[in-house]
Amino acid sequence: MIALLLAAAALAGWVDAVIGGGGLILIPVLMAGTPLPGAAVLATNKVASVSGTASAAFTMVRRVGVPRRTWAYALIAGVLSAGGALIALLISDALIRPLILTLLVAVGIFVAFKPEFGTHESEPIVTRARLAGGVCLAAAVGFYDGAFGPGTGMFLIMGFTALFAQNFLQSAAMAKVVNTATNLGALGVFIVAGYVDWGLALSLAAANIVGAQIGARTVLGGGAKLVRYAMLALVVVLAVYLALDL
Repeated sequence: MIALLLAAAALAGWVDAVIGGGGLILIPVLMAGTPLPGAAVLATNKVASVSGTASAAFTMVRRVGVPRRTWAYALIAGVLSAGGALIALLISDALIRPLILTLLVAVGIFVAFKPEFGTHESEPIVTRARLAGGVCLAAAVGFYDGAFGPGTGMFLIMGFTALFAQNFLQSAAMAKVVNTATNLGALGVFIVAGYVDWGLALSLAAANIVGAQIGARTVLGGGAKLVRYAMLALVVVLAVYLALDL
């Protein structure tokens, strides 16, 4: 079981680094393979997730670079993620899941029928209105990650690409930085509440970092087209997952 958990953590790290959504792999394995209650599963997963995402962010920022506004977006997203984690229990899944499912289908259709979206090489377009849109995106996705979570990286990549008319690779680097902050914000709430199983969490974090480093290099080697294909695959998996859960 320990070997299975470590393998799941490494695979989740790879998936998170490529497009996001690693929690769909690690959380079910934690629920099936440990006696941890639900809140402890989420908290322990966050330790692994933030470790791998931060590791991938470091690698991608060094290779691709991110604009300075990214760090402001990360701060906003982290604060809102903590708020989302605090009130997660007050939000009904019966309301959230159909909305997310609808959004996922819309994203999938858009990316499938706009093959040029996010694959062009050009300088990002930055205006005051677009910068303000980035603040709104960071706040909304940060809150979403704290309250619910699956697909956070994908929504950030789509949002940054649409807002700044840049390619998926540039957006992926920004998304990793912001996603690290959202994970930290939610994790802070779980740590204060005492839900983290630290022995297990740190072992999974090490495996997650290994997977994330491989994933980051996969993205850098495959470029924007790989991110597009990974995004379409994640849309299908998330849509099926949420539909079955409903």
